[in-house]
Amino acid sequence: MNLDRLENLVGLNNLVKIKNLKILIVGLGGVGGYTFESLIRSGVNNFVLVDGDVIDNTNLNRQIISNLSNIGRFKAYEAEKRARTINKDININSYNIFLNEETIKKFDISSFDYVIDACDDVDAKLLLINECLDKNVKIISSMGTAKKMDASKIVVTKLNKTSYDPLAKKMRKLVEKGRQKDVVVVSSTDEVIETEGLGSNSFVPGVAGLLITNYVINDVIK
Repeated sequence: MNLDRLENLVGLNNLVKIKNLKILIVGLGGVGGYTFESLIRSGVNNFVLVDGDVIDNTNLNRQIISNLSNIGRFKAYEAEKRARTINKDININSYNIFLNEETIKKFDISSFDYVIDACDDVDAKLLLINECLDKNVKIISSMGTAKKMDASKIVVTKLNKTSYDPLAKKMRKLVEKGRQKDVVVVSSTDEVIETEGLGSNSFVPGVAGLLITNYVINDVIK
């Protein structure tokens, strides 16, 4: 994969650091899919992917890995397949499982440089956050992107600083107060739009995913 243009920006030493990163991504939907693809295109070579869900036709409006030919297939495997069309030398282990207290035992969390929490299951988010905090592993957790229309109001912040985010509100109740300041999150300060069903668009989760990559890459080269 040709990364000459990125090398011109960050320098060879930083590019080597980026290539050698080992990243766990949990959740490959609207946010996680964009995070994964932008990390690939940023030169990261080593991934573990976790998502037990399959692609549905309702995913087509916002999930970059979805298309008309892969409806019904596992997101983790489809994400891996797409990645190999971008970088044939990439190192990926994908798991079509949901994260819980049993399945998390499959992974040595301390072996990762960054953990990306892009799942929408509250119990899995809490489990992953606490595991990373206990083992001093950097985690960035995606809060809610549904029912939001202004992507310019998405910010990278700490869990204890979030507002206008129903999912973040739930997480603040579950994560110990003293630890909330140690949890980096991507969250929207936009007010929720009340809808009859779950409303979503392509650009709010997409921007959230790109901001996660922005955080990781700039954290590495700082």
